[in-house]
Amino acid sequence: MVRTKSSQRWLKEHFDDPYVKMAQKDGYRSRASYKLLEIQEKDRILRPGMTVVDLGSAPGGWSQVTSRLIGGRGRLIASDILLMDSIPDVTFIQGDFTEDAVFGQILAAIGEHPVDLVISDMAPNMSGVRSADQPRAMYLCELALDLATRVLAPGGDFLIKIFQGEGFDQYHKQVRQLFDKVQMRKPLSSRDRSREQYMLARGFRGQAD
Repeated sequence: MVRTKSSQRWLKEHFDDPYVKMAQKDGYRSRASYKLLEIQEKDRILRPGMTVVDLGSAPGGWSQVTSRLIGGRGRLIASDILLMDSIPDVTFIQGDFTEDAVFGQILAAIGEHPVDLVISDMAPNMSGVRSADQPRAMYLCELALDLATRVLAPGGDFLIKIFQGEGFDQYHKQVRQLFDKVQMRKPLSSRDRSREQYMLARGFRGQAD
């Protein structure tokens, strides 16, 4: 297959990326691990013994970080449409999160045990057409929030990747109504040209009656 100039630039940027090199050295599956590690250093969202749900988990960078920090007494349920190589003590569900059957499998794996934290690094395959990409990204955010409100224990936290654009302000308002505190994070390891940010919502107020 012939590589285009844009793909060649991406490959060069990828392999010159210091976080890619660090991930290879530190044994992480992706550079995304450092985004979660930066947020953890600032906000201390992960603690030993927690129950965590990781959405959009493949190839496993966030699951690696999470499983190490919650320890053997913790519980981690991860899911992605792509296959993720196994990680010890991690329950992985492969499938399309937007399908009711897969959504139901995740809920079944969680069971009756309340969840302390839901994290989501999900994003749709980007076409480069913002008018098409933004609604698809916000749809994933809505589904992740729906799951979080179903499974989080009162006082639980929610961390999600989100893109500025149409639907952001309304979503931000919705999250603020459900949690005590909502903050935005842009880790240094997130590429400057990327529109991604991370919304951190803390102190879930509990399910409505």
